[in-house]
Amino acid sequence: MEHMYETREEASIAAAQRIGAALLRRLDAQGAASVVVSGGSSPAGVFRKLAQTTLPWSDVHVVLSDERWVPAEHEESNEKLVRETLLTGDAQAAIMLPVYRQGVTIEERCGEIDEELLLAPFPFSCALLGMGEDGHFASLFPDAENLQEGLDVDSRQLCIPVHTAASPHPRVSLTLSALSRSDEIVLLIFGDAKRDVYETARTSTNGSPVSHLLRQKRAPVHVYWAP
Repeated sequence: MEHMYETREEASIAAAQRIGAALLRRLDAQGAASVVVSGGSSPAGVFRKLAQTTLPWSDVHVVLSDERWVPAEHEESNEKLVRETLLTGDAQAAIMLPVYRQGVTIEERCGEIDEELLLAPFPFSCALLGMGEDGHFASLFPDAENLQEGLDVDSRQLCIPVHTAASPHPRVSLTLSALSRSDEIVLLIFGDAKRDVYETARTSTNGSPVSHLLRQKRAPVHVYWAP
């Protein structure tokens, strides 16, 4: 389903309202809930609006869709962004699953995260994702050697290491198998260039990562766009 807005603020407010409602449904049903959030500049406005939502935040688990393999205090860390924009005010009480851990390899950490996700409230109430102009979402980049593994909706792996020329840092990413285990997915895209990428992926089987996201049938995808 598409939700088109004239301004990014309007789109961010609407997306935050949808995510908040999805969290409330899961909280009412099972007493705890998990939400997946992405990094990048686009979701910051959503995070700030969501942080103002009245929720029993201590029962909310926050999971990163992907992360660079850097410490949480690193300027390029998605965890740092989320802590500064979402986990503020009452939302500070939410439980965040950290990605980076010193002293282990990225492959070892991915195995640990697979197990930790199954101990958190699952399936996810909602997954907030962005999209790059190359059609990637999370850190499932077109040039990743293990891309097909990450896009296999039936894979048992929930988390994989990713190496891409688009990033100087190795990355950790949830797989499509994990992300599709959400009550719903919010895909937030801004600008005409990304809308063109989305339209191409929506109307064709061009093999871009986001086309796989849009074609999977497990979780409904709500697209929020603004210029």
